[in-house]
Amino acid sequence: MAKIISFGIQKGGCGKTTSSGITAYLLSQHQKVLAVDLDSQGNLTELLTQTDIYDFTGSTVLEALKEQDASDYIYPLTDNLHILTAEDLLATFSRYLYTEFRGNKALVLKQTLQKVENHYDYIIIDTPPALGDQTINALAASDAVVIMFETSKFCYSALSRFVETVGHAQDKLNPNLKIAGILRTLIDNRRSDAKAFIELVEEEYPNYPFHTIINRKAATGRIPIHGLTENPEINQAIDQYHDFVQELIQRV
Repeated sequence: MAKIISFGIQKGGCGKTTSSGITAYLLSQHQKVLAVDLDSQGNLTELLTQTDIYDFTGSTVLEALKEQDASDYIYPLTDNLHILTAEDLLATFSRYLYTEFRGNKALVLKQTLQKVENHYDYIIIDTPPALGDQTINALAASDAVVIMFETSKFCYSALSRFVETVGHAQDKLNPNLKIAGILRTLIDNRRSDAKAFIELVEEEYPNYPFHTIINRKAATGRIPIHGLTENPEINQAIDQYHDFVQELIQRV
């Protein structure tokens, strides 16, 4: 049965999509992986498929959620890496929940993945940059969550709120959910405040931060342009993530 891992924080620009996409890619080198795009922006879909998100209209994670069965909506990228895609209509998921769905609104994704989770070693979920039904569903379905952190005051403010949200999910929905750790990413070593934020997170959450810290790199930022499979600078782009993925495997 797959280990299900979400990447989340209720703020944009923290590296969720890039980190979840690279993690899924690296894990798929030796394991069977399903990536799940739960953000209606479809950025993980675009990153991994290098295809316009509207090419998947009608066969996305939204349709899978409505049927509560992912089986017919999985798109194979390689033998070991598959994806449940997303596009703009995923933004209507909450409307569907509160007008048509009958049942526990927080458990729809969990039920959707149950039909396929035995086919994978890992399921990696990219969540939207806000609290809402998609993020709550991801936490309810996951064995572990990677909390993203980039060194800014706004993200620091969001961090404590997201940890609190995870706690509520553990209490009310998913007692088996664990915090895999806090991944400090997009670190700009030229900024004097970056080191202060890194140390502050270590002081306030001493058991959570991953030892690996992801620095801001141009090659990593260009992954959405070149993708992961035919990228001339792929080794440089993802080299920082190898140690993180090994840590993640050990923690979950």
